Amino acid sequence: MPQLARQTGSSLSDINIVPFVDVMLVLLIIFMITAPILQSGIEVDLPKTQTVKEISEDRLVVTIDKGQLVYLGNEAVNVHDLGSKVRSQMHNPQSDSVFLRCDETVPFGTFATVIDTLRQAGITNISIVTEPLSTRPASP
Repeated sequence: MPQLARQTGSSLSDINIVPFVDVMLVLLIIFMITAPILQSGIEVDLPKTQTVKEISEDRLVVTIDKGQLVYLGNEAVNVHDLGSKVRSQMHNPQSDSVFLRCDETVPFGTFATVIDTLRQAGITNISIVTEPLSTRPASP
């Protein structure tokens, strides 16, 4: 009896890229959603000024939010403990700078109290963080 030629099944040597692309797109979406959350920290409407200097170095940041809560970095701090906590995180309190972010709706008394607390702790280089005047949204 004559034998029929059979084709032997060859192994699939191509990589299936569709699942790889699916996983990459899901990771991209996750990073796009979480990146702004990680960057923003505490939401503050900064005062607007014409003279703004770009900050390129990592510094200690003290923030006063709309509710007049004081934060060191992203951690809430009692204003009475602020000076000692900032001082403990600084290498040289006389020359190192502390950035102060304050919501524009916070009363000046709260702002002055925080600056006074930092000065009493021996911190003399306090920089106030603002936004450029041109980025202010139009008032309704």
